[in-house]
Amino acid sequence: MRALSFSHFSSSPCTLRSKNNFPRFYLASGSFLSVSSTRGRSNSRFHSSLLSITRKTMSSQCSISREFASSEGGKACNSFECVDGIRTFAESGRFKAWFLDQYGVLHDGKKPYPGAISTLEKLAATGAKMIIISNSSRRAVVTYDKLRALGFDPSLFLGAITSGELTHQYLLRRDDPWFAALGRKCIHMTWNDRGAISLEGLGLEVVSRVDDAEFILAHGTEALGSPSGGSQPMDLEGLEHILELCAKRTKPIPMVVANPDYVTVEARDLRVMPGTLGAKYEKLGGDVRWMGKPDKVIYESAMGLTGINPKECITVGDSLHHDIKGANRAGIQSAFITGGIHADELGLGSFGETATLDAVHSLCTKFDAYPNFVLPSFTW
Repeated sequence: MRALSFSHFSSSPCTLRSKNNFPRFYLASGSFLSVSSTRGRSNSRFHSSLLSITRKTMSSQCSISREFASSEGGKACNSFECVDGIRTFAESGRFKAWFLDQYGVLHDGKKPYPGAISTLEKLAATGAKMIIISNSSRRAVVTYDKLRALGFDPSLFLGAITSGELTHQYLLRRDDPWFAALGRKCIHMTWNDRGAISLEGLGLEVVSRVDDAEFILAHGTEALGSPSGGSQPMDLEGLEHILELCAKRTKPIPMVVANPDYVTVEARDLRVMPGTLGAKYEKLGGDVRWMGKPDKVIYESAMGLTGINPKECITVGDSLHHDIKGANRAGIQSAFITGGIHADELGLGSFGETATLDAVHSLCTKFDAYPNFVLPSFTW
């Protein structure tokens, strides 16, 4: 069982660890929800590459500076350092805050990646403030439950910020002008096999007719929410057809994307995410609000939580378009994990395999996203 308590504290829409190692969910309304377990918990700390062609090259920490044309601000000079683990720049103390992606970095949705758990423990021992920033469409508490179930210790993290949590708080508060104008009737695209997303407490009315909807809320890509509170399984083609109907209205209704990822890694396979639907709707002329990476909203929330200067923050992620481009936009450094969602594009066949210079450079250029470090996996 879990006890719930409310008290006035902060306005950050994220999750912060309390000194008792219980997660606190900060609501932007000025209160936080503390979710604590009645069970006792130990305080013990539990616990491919851009410029390399061979693993030997990766180990040598090669680096190079190049000037790239970037749509984010003209030409940017980026220095890419090849490493085979994070130890070198972790022990240097150069970065006080680490923003870590989940899928493709720590785990594949089914099991932790080799070395990820011990790497987190060693990183925490350096005194680094670690925050999960994830495009997951679920609430932050689900992230902690997921990590715990996979063998990670959530107490290692200062907090967790998910796209789903940000979406929930923005829909709840309505103090952002764009969200305030949304209305209450929505078409809800959600999950089926992966478990539907609850809208409880948001005062929303789920509708099934396009003509009745005031906005679209995309949490998933497997089902359409029903007015009764259930969900109707629907394939991607069916959901895209609904978007086409919404775009054909006299004034296309806006869309909230509670998970901007296009795809995610799940046991090596790639699963289509709501970002694919958002991209489709934008092409149709729809107004889309992206509640996560690469938008700066999630990075700014993380930096606000740590209170660390952006120059001392680093993002670790496996998506060039979301993690790395988002870090570029937010003005913080980044480390690109090549063994995640881009593994097939980079021609990688097994965990820890090193990508070639040409393959990664080509992919960085394609996504106009440039990391500071490149490594095959999140290892020490």
